[in-house]
Amino acid sequence: MSGINSLLSIAAIFLFSLISLRFNSVALQNMQLEIENKVYLTAFSLGDDLLEKIKQRAFDEQTIVFRSINPEELTQTSDLGPDAGENSASDFDDLDDYKGYNMTVSLPHVEGFVVQSDVNYVQEDNYDEISNIQTFYKRVDITVSSDYINHPVHLSFVFTLHSK
Repeated sequence: MSGINSLLSIAAIFLFSLISLRFNSVALQNMQLEIENKVYLTAFSLGDDLLEKIKQRAFDEQTIVFRSINPEELTQTSDLGPDAGENSASDFDDLDDYKGYNMTVSLPHVEGFVVQSDVNYVQEDNYDEISNIQTFYKRVDITVSSDYINHPVHLSFVFTLHSK
């Protein structure tokens, strides 16, 4: 009888150990998922912050003082990017100044977020298609990456000459 009790006790301890191991594993996965979600949310917030800053700028260098304009008068596609003397984001006055913009952001809980932006003219009838000529549509693409996330966060926004 004592052999059966010992065997039952060992089986109960073994079963309890398996249940505890599984519970700890699930708890660890939940904690890891929660941290990953916070990092992704932070990455999205950084991208959205940059997009909100860009929304405060003029559509083009030629439209800072608004006037009726033809597409050919807008900045040439080869000249998109910061103008002479615009050395930092605080100097930027129009959308395309953010072409090639790159900044690294470190926060207390995660270091080394890289926020990058690209600006291109897009086709009037297909915003996914980059245009080689000036149009009244510019797409801003923002990418936020980090060593702590598996997939970069991508945000895009299409601006028109009359959006603001």
